[in-house]
Amino acid sequence: MMASEPTEQADPGARSATSPLRLTTPESFEVVAESPPETLAGVASIVCVPTFKRPDMLEATLRSLAAQTGRHDFAVIVVENEGRERAGAMRAKALLEAGLFKGFVIVEPRQGNCKAYNAAWRCALTRFPGLQQVLGIDDDEEAEPGWLDAFLKAAAAAPAELFGGAVTPIFADRTRAWLAAHPVFRSHYEASGPVPMLYSSANYLIRRSVLERLGFPFLDESFDFTGGGDTDFFTRAKAAGFRFWWVQEAAQRETMPQRRSEFGWIAARGLRNGAISAVIERRQRPGFAGQLNVLVKSLALLVASIPRGIALGLKTGSGTIGLYHAQVALGRLMSEFGIANEQYRKPEKN
Repeated sequence: MMASEPTEQADPGARSATSPLRLTTPESFEVVAESPPETLAGVASIVCVPTFKRPDMLEATLRSLAAQTGRHDFAVIVVENEGRERAGAMRAKALLEAGLFKGFVIVEPRQGNCKAYNAAWRCALTRFPGLQQVLGIDDDEEAEPGWLDAFLKAAAAAPAELFGGAVTPIFADRTRAWLAAHPVFRSHYEASGPVPMLYSSANYLIRRSVLERLGFPFLDESFDFTGGGDTDFFTRAKAAGFRFWWVQEAAQRETMPQRRSEFGWIAARGLRNGAISAVIERRQRPGFAGQLNVLVKSLALLVASIPRGIALGLKTGSGTIGLYHAQVALGRLMSEFGIANEQYRKPEKN
């Protein structure tokens, strides 16, 4: 009998048994803990949790998932993005083995938030034959008890493929709670229903079909340290014809450490948001005319930021908040010279 020629299928991570998505590169992540396959075979909903050097906060996140109401069957993929000490992976492994949750604990040693999401979503597609949707929560967030139930009810009824939910900031310095009105911390929408687009991967549900259509790598890893890979992904999903839905009841709480309430961090985030928006727009408008259009828009936003900033400052009673529109416009212009704030280069300081 002649030996058969090797194929892509020889790589167990090359393609899910039920997915048309072709994966031509080897897996970059390592599986360090997993539940028995028979407990995962029929699971349709997978919650992905990226983590980096925050084992205590990660545990709080995982315990909030274990406290979900509605009796839904779901699994969790914890993706550790710190490849040396692996404190988050070790904590998650212990909690999985103790029965707090079922699923996988994996390590993506290549630092970068887009790399972490890509690893988690690839793991979901290749290890869960019953997968219907991936959901997400960060390791500095806790899900409200009805979070999963609200998302799954919306996904069962709404004519959309991508869903987002509210995130409420909880400031370590309670005297800075007024910053919740700042666009940097405020959710983009406040009422459930169809929305034009999502912008953040802090709280999401994405149908399997979206990942299969957009292909791997799902997030562009050039955004690893600036952020914005999620906005770019949602922009491409919109261009592909997918629809978006907001689920206000699918709520999470996000811990805001002291540094995130400082003016320097907030200003840097505003500049970063502006740079990301310009970069994504330039990708959508290639060629000289398109690039010029983006530049003109940035200049127009800078001019408009004066009356807009005054109005926002008066509405919120804060000069700090009122500066946001100017910071976004300046960030857009700075990106014209290749200047980008890599706030995720050192995630522990973000």
